[in-house]
Amino acid sequence: MSAPQLRRWPTRSAGYPLRVTAAHPIEQAWISTGGTGAQNYDEFADESKITRIIEANPTSILAVEMPDRTPEAQAAGLSFQAALPAAAERLAALEETGRFAPASQVVVAYRITDDEHVAHGLFCMIDTSEISTSADEPGRVIRNEDVFLEKVKQRAALNETLGHLLSPVLLVQNAKVDELQTALADACTGPAAVSEIDHLGRRHEVWPVPAGPQQDKLCDLAGGGDLIVADGNHRSLAAQVGELPRFLAVVTTPESVTIQPYHRLINSMPITGDELAAALGRRGATVTTMDTELDTPAEPGVVHLYTDGTSYAVTLPKGEGTIVDRLDHARVEAVVFNEVLAMDAGDKRITYVGGDYPVSWLVEQVDSDEAVAAILVAPVSVDDFISVNLERLKLPRKSTWFTPKALAGLVLADLR
Repeated sequence: MSAPQLRRWPTRSAGYPLRVTAAHPIEQAWISTGGTGAQNYDEFADESKITRIIEANPTSILAVEMPDRTPEAQAAGLSFQAALPAAAERLAALEETGRFAPASQVVVAYRITDDEHVAHGLFCMIDTSEISTSADEPGRVIRNEDVFLEKVKQRAALNETLGHLLSPVLLVQNAKVDELQTALADACTGPAAVSEIDHLGRRHEVWPVPAGPQQDKLCDLAGGGDLIVADGNHRSLAAQVGELPRFLAVVTTPESVTIQPYHRLINSMPITGDELAAALGRRGATVTTMDTELDTPAEPGVVHLYTDGTSYAVTLPKGEGTIVDRLDHARVEAVVFNEVLAMDAGDKRITYVGGDYPVSWLVEQVDSDEAVAAILVAPVSVDDFISVNLERLKLPRKSTWFTPKALAGLVLADLR
């Protein structure tokens, strides 16, 4: 199957003013009719789980987003690139068999509900030209985290092959947040177009909002101030690499999200666990054996190391320089990975484990010899996250796990 011709909308610099907002309706959307929603592809510490999910639910959008993880691709030993044509065929079949309903010129209000919290967001298109990665680069979309270039290349290739955007970038609005929160709640009324339950029991619902005053208001509020990338750094960069004038996003408010821990799992290393603890001590860290049950550190400044059946509290040498250099995630990368283990943060022997995975899972991985060590890191504080963004600095890879996230496969943007 040949790659589709992608629609190239005019950018702001080419004279596309409409209103003073970075947020716009989805020109051609596909709204799920049920059964397609899934965790985002990068939320899995164990990618073999993706294959099992696809096998149990063939209509899951994961089969399109991760075509090399389908049972068929795994059996044939296909690479991501080699599996792309099958992804395009699978997506076309989902649309043709009624798994998605078309909608034109819409934004989509979004609600996630669990027993303790209600989150709201807005599916819309955001101007790619608004992405800023440094203080001297203008733009309202602040991207704040280093990326893995191979993942960016895969996302760009997927976009080009499919002619669709499947997963939104999560953006936190930093202006008129109370008004936006109220407007989103008001839009989530009446029967939802689709309702799905995720792996943690949260309910995800969407309400398409057609062209009109309500849509204009939502776009103005969602795209009128700074937008901080909370999740989707790779997807936003893939839009730039693919020269897409706009990318699919869910814009939300600080009230609707929280930051959970983002841990590290070392699958193999050149020294033993005891040698790692000793080497950290020689490097200037304070390493103390823990006599309490292993858990996420309660406060920043100390990380927890689990290896060879022993738990350690490790105070790493303080970093000098910017606020980023002083963050625990940066200290783990600099001291543990770079200096002691001679590993780059992108080393395939390191797995980044988000907050949806309990500490017990990390322990099981080490105890079963699937990994040799786990490093537990306290979540980045909201104050530090905001400070990093205001200074236009970049966080270390995989250092903020925002929840709740929008399910992939509920709202698609058709770029053809």
